[in-house]
Amino acid sequence: MDLKQYVTIVPDWPKPGIEFKDITTLMDNGAAYKYATDQIVDYARKKNIDIVVGPEARGFIIGCPVAYSLGVGFAPVRKDGKLPRETIKVKYGLEYGEDVLTIHKDAIKPGQRVLITDDLLATGGTIEATIKLVEKLGGIVAGIAFLIELTYLEGRNKLKGYDILTLIQF
Repeated sequence: MDLKQYVTIVPDWPKPGIEFKDITTLMDNGAAYKYATDQIVDYARKKNIDIVVGPEARGFIIGCPVAYSLGVGFAPVRKDGKLPRETIKVKYGLEYGEDVLTIHKDAIKPGQRVLITDDLLATGGTIEATIKLVEKLGGIVAGIAFLIELTYLEGRNKLKGYDILTLIQF
């Protein structure tokens, strides 16, 4: 299935010059969403995944159905102050400043094989921070899966040494 045909390009959103890649038109097509999820599930099975981790909010959209299909848990990565129990944190750089991501301190057990999921690989900053959280807890990043990769932003450069699956490239 050519998943690219289910992604809608929205010009000049959220600001002029940006061509936003809207995955909602992929998600609202049951066959396309199932196909994309199944591709990531097949990848994850080969990696012997113990748990899926995804950053808010679109990492949840990708990761939760994958975790369900695998019969494993899902651990959310959220912005600071959003998780109710004890967390660990990591700061990461944004275009203009920095932000903080957190994960529950008991979300990952040492030695667990982790699949990190998100909708989009752009500059790689969010996933690089997510990797740091997983590894601080002793998890092993066995794979990283995205629906879309914006190859021209070279986000893979921040993720060298990790196995990456992307289903669609722009």
